[in-house]
Amino acid sequence: MSTHLRTGSSPEFRLGHDPRLDAWILHFLTENNLDHATNPEENASPEQIRFMVDLDDDQFFPACTDWMLDYLLKQELAPALRAEYARHWKSLFRLVREQIADPYLRDKIVALCQFKFRSALRSSIVIPSRLIKWMLTIFMSHSGLDDPLRDRKRRANARAYAFTQTALYRRIVSACPQDIIACTNMDQLREDLDLLELKRLVRLATLHGIWEAKEFRLHKTVAEWTDVLPVWESKEIQPDAKTLLDEMDAPWPEFEELRGYLFQKRHDSLKILYLPGESGAVLFDILIVRALMRQGHRVILALKEGFDFMAPTVWDADYDPVLAESLDDAFYLTDNQVSKNELLKRIREHQLLVISDGTRERLNLYRTSLTFARAWKEANLVLANGHDHYRRLIPVSQRFTRDIVAFYRDEDGKMFFSCKPRSERIRHVTERELLVKAEKLIDAMRQARAADNTVIFYSAIIGSIPGQTKTAIAVLNAFTAHLRSRLEQSLIINPAEHFEPGMDGDDLMYMWEKVQRSGFIDVWRFQTVEDIERAFELLGQKMPAVWNGKDATYSTGCTKEMKIALDMQKRHPELQIIGPDPAKFFRRREYGVGKYFDISLERAWR
Repeated sequence: MSTHLRTGSSPEFRLGHDPRLDAWILHFLTENNLDHATNPEENASPEQIRFMVDLDDDQFFPACTDWMLDYLLKQELAPALRAEYARHWKSLFRLVREQIADPYLRDKIVALCQFKFRSALRSSIVIPSRLIKWMLTIFMSHSGLDDPLRDRKRRANARAYAFTQTALYRRIVSACPQDIIACTNMDQLREDLDLLELKRLVRLATLHGIWEAKEFRLHKTVAEWTDVLPVWESKEIQPDAKTLLDEMDAPWPEFEELRGYLFQKRHDSLKILYLPGESGAVLFDILIVRALMRQGHRVILALKEGFDFMAPTVWDADYDPVLAESLDDAFYLTDNQVSKNELLKRIREHQLLVISDGTRERLNLYRTSLTFARAWKEANLVLANGHDHYRRLIPVSQRFTRDIVAFYRDEDGKMFFSCKPRSERIRHVTERELLVKAEKLIDAMRQARAADNTVIFYSAIIGSIPGQTKTAIAVLNAFTAHLRSRLEQSLIINPAEHFEPGMDGDDLMYMWEKVQRSGFIDVWRFQTVEDIERAFELLGQKMPAVWNGKDATYSTGCTKEMKIALDMQKRHPELQIIGPDPAKFFRRREYGVGKYFDISLERAWR
């Protein structure tokens, strides 16, 4: 039954104005099991979503296209929505029929999935990609198959590899352009040649005929593949050589947009998050990644956590020698909850990282891992191959926090290539900016020490009490001003004075750790109950009840800073630590993603 709510794109929906719309959005999120409040272990928090999507506090992210949201909002089974459900059902039914030999088990799985499917059709509120993920979970749990298409994926990769070993492939990628590139200067020539190489590889990465042949047989090791190479010399294999050669250097004005993203600052290395296409295509995606690496960029390749039809997973290389060899020098970052410090460290150490996106379904930012969200946040550019990625990132009204380039080829062979700039409201605070800001603070501390001034660092609650951040900053500013009025020859560092728009908890912790480990702090003062009470007196305000008994031990950020302080005191015994007993700090260990407070507290309040 239709809700008769107004329709529109998701950015137009504002929470807090229409109670029925608010209720529907909550209903939509809970029915699709995407609500963080009801399932925080599996769904990203609003703060984690904002690593990737530009959202106001009163906006929500629907995790589907605008047209899909419009149909689901009406809760009417329109023909386009029915067709989307039917397409997913056919994929599942074909999988069950091909993979389950036992007729009883096959019929049981099909019947169970039919019940789920019919229920979804009646409600018309479940995103089709979420429904197929649930039904795949049923199939896998009852069949015992963790990846039923493993051999098919290996065959696709083997066939793609075989093509890359042919004279035709070498002719395609290494041939000089038919139109001689005019050389005005060497940098411009390099840029043109780099772009030409990428253009050819992108076209190849979308030609499904290369890896979809039925007659290709699987070989177990790379050494045994020499006898399959003639397969690609045969004229019967599609696409034929002439078609390929004609397409490679055909005019493609849309592709020129990529120049502005990759070569704005020719000598700057970009961090690129790469979302590959299906198995087979991933071999060409890796060749694109290699080309980007030769240009000096650092790449994070995001694979699926588990089975999602032909999508490559982080586990495929364990069973596929082709993929394993293609990624033999990559570093697999297996921690799905990696910290900002650790991620940046790994990016510096390894030019190619492989991570899991944390999901077994079409790109769903609610279900992606923290590591994926942080990789997105640290990237300068997101590159994505495939129709599923394209439809989730390009023809949607949501604005994202990073520049996105996505491409795919439709069933008629038409290429689609689009660039979507990041939201103009987003300021990308880079690692370099944080390091420069930290170095300026360290230099000020160094000069203060040289002038025989005492360097005092003041650690205090800022965001540890949800909804009280502005009050916390006012308290911190009032008390540090009080200290400065009383202490001579002292440099007092107030963290609240060094915040800049665009910085979040991750950025601040990263920057402050550089400052705190510099060795120039003489006195490290941690906020006490008395400090807070005195600050409210200075502000001329009564202390709100929520602040009663609070001190630095209540803050996860301060807890991390106490750990650093104790570590630095071992190296510099003259460092004075003033404030609550250090032993009281270590009840708070888990830092909330993108927050300034302990995630365990959030769970308790919920």
